Amino acid sequence: MPPTPAPAPGAPAAQLPADAPVVIAAHGTAEEAGLRTVEAMAERVATALPGRQVRVGYLDVVGPTVGETLAALDAPALVVPLLLAPGYHVDVDLPAVAAAAAHPVVCTAPVGPDERLVGLALRRLLEAGYEPGGPVVLGAAGSSSARSAAATAQAVRWLAARTGGEVVAAYASATPPTPAEAVARLRAGGARRVALATYLLAPGFFAERMHDAGADLVSAPLGDAPEVTEVVLDRVAGRGPAPLP
Repeated sequence: MPPTPAPAPGAPAAQLPADAPVVIAAHGTAEEAGLRTVEAMAERVATALPGRQVRVGYLDVVGPTVGETLAALDAPALVVPLLLAPGYHVDVDLPAVAAAAAHPVVCTAPVGPDERLVGLALRRLLEAGYEPGGPVVLGAAGSSSARSAAATAQAVRWLAARTGGEVVAAYASATPPTPAEAVARLRAGGARRVALATYLLAPGFFAERMHDAGADLVSAPLGDAPEVTEVVLDRVAGRGPAPLP
């Protein structure tokens, strides 16, 4: 199992108050629909955690940043990375923010990989008109992190087991193949109809890149859904992701 990011020095999780605020650490986006989606996710989590504050902090593009959100809370807090795989933000950014906070901060494992979220990705594919058994490109954000690649590979295996067809990974940034390259390779291999699963949590620039890949159908991002809430609540409760092979 990939290691869970270390908590801030001197702040083991057991020392946080049971009602410590929860900060959802999300990718930022300039697209209003993406921000509304993240805020809706946070509201759903807040409803499931009566008596606890639930706030959002962003890792890029827009504010408030995670650090600003923690400073405004002015209390010990639990940070849940709303990310589908570990990578730079999980391994470097958030531990640094936690260590610099004025109060104890614990960072959980990210929400992904989690098989429930892959099931949600399949549901979005079916909503877009996908017929099980057909080839799929799983379009992820991308990262140069080997742990991120391993997490996406696990998502590919889970989705292939559910669809009964070929599933390949593609990335909107950082590493090849791009979504367009993956679609072209499947077509070159004889695929008549290629579906693209948008393996992203919210609308934004990367989701738009999925629509430019030339697939026959493209699913919506995972979005505000009960499965996302369930996984966030697991992380809040200290339950991490399944072990990776």
